Amino acid sequence: MTDVLVRPQSAPPASQRHGRGFWLIAAVYLVALAFSTAPTPLYPLYQRADGFSAFTVTVVFAVYAVGVIVSLLLAGHISDWTGRRRVLQASLGLEILAGVLFLTWTALPGLIVARFLTGLGVGMLTATATAYLLELHRAHRPGAGATRFEVVSSAANLGGLGAGTLVAGALAQFVTTPLRTPYVVFLVLLALSVVAVAAAPETVDAPAVRPRYRPQGVRIAGPDRTAVVVAVVSSFAAFAVFGLFTSLAPSFVAGALHHPSRLLAGVTVFVVFGAGAAAQAVSGRLTPATRFRGGLIAQAAGLVVLTTGMETASLATFLIGGAIAGVGAGILFKSAVGTIAANAPTAKRGESLAGLFLIAYSGLVVPVLGLGIASRYVPSTTSILWFTGILLTLLAGVASLGLRRGGR
Repeated sequence: MTDVLVRPQSAPPASQRHGRGFWLIAAVYLVALAFSTAPTPLYPLYQRADGFSAFTVTVVFAVYAVGVIVSLLLAGHISDWTGRRRVLQASLGLEILAGVLFLTWTALPGLIVARFLTGLGVGMLTATATAYLLELHRAHRPGAGATRFEVVSSAANLGGLGAGTLVAGALAQFVTTPLRTPYVVFLVLLALSVVAVAAAPETVDAPAVRPRYRPQGVRIAGPDRTAVVVAVVSSFAAFAVFGLFTSLAPSFVAGALHHPSRLLAGVTVFVVFGAGAAAQAVSGRLTPATRFRGGLIAQAAGLVVLTTGMETASLATFLIGGAIAGVGAGILFKSAVGTIAANAPTAKRGESLAGLFLIAYSGLVVPVLGLGIASRYVPSTTSILWFTGILLTLLAGVASLGLRRGGR
């Protein structure tokens, strides 16, 4: 009788595992960001159920953004030494808890608490997932350019934000329990995301001596400080446009424009984020200078068209302006992420990206909260005119600084 030597099946090469991990984390990133915007097309339903105003919607949205900022300050950087997977698992746990609250506590206080928890989860996830994707990309394709990382990470971010409103709006339009079914669907996807993170390889080696914990400041490492300033101000301006659509746009379309469709509310927001994600995907072959100028021009032009649509009560003009502004915002944000990720040292990458997202999410809360306050005293169209004027001034400053840097 001869002995049969059975060789254990070898593990897949590290590059293959990192390649699979790259797409798993991209999917997790997309799902988590989609969940964060799922309530957006549902706000008019919450308003009718509880009778609160557009200003209250702004406050609910601001609570979410505050949660993101608090989380970025406290935990956005710790994955640099605790590991990417551990932080992602914790962030998904917070989002699952928020989903349970959305299902079981539908009154305004429950909505506020759930939105704050969602913000905490997103704040932990954004910088960590972005840094994780870059490291998985480099491990899978050593020596390759960063184009795939930039396209996929930005598309997962903006594509996820847009997909959340579209899925929730469609479900709310065609199911009998519109304030429950979307959250059930996303809870299932979030549970699957936990499994996906567990299957992805870790990319951070724990240091022999763990650094002393401190809250994250606005610290963005990199040798070119002008490039950092351009990146952070661009991201602030981009997220101000996104904040307008994820907070007030559905209520404006349902009220001022008299289109109460829940699906249309989701489509309205998806148009902006979808246009931004598409622009990020097709702008990769442009030179950085051309991409930067194109993003500035598109966002400025889109704001003008969008404001015209509001003044004339034209839904088509409003959506076209939103799409053009979304194109510009998407390109500017992609450029900002690429700049910070490429210039930050490896040991400071998560911290630097957390700093970028901290400023970007400030762009979500500050202008939109200002719009909500202004809407209590002046018509919404007037407050949007102010919003547009301030953003155009900010974009002009970014253009001047960025183009001077390019000339040098």
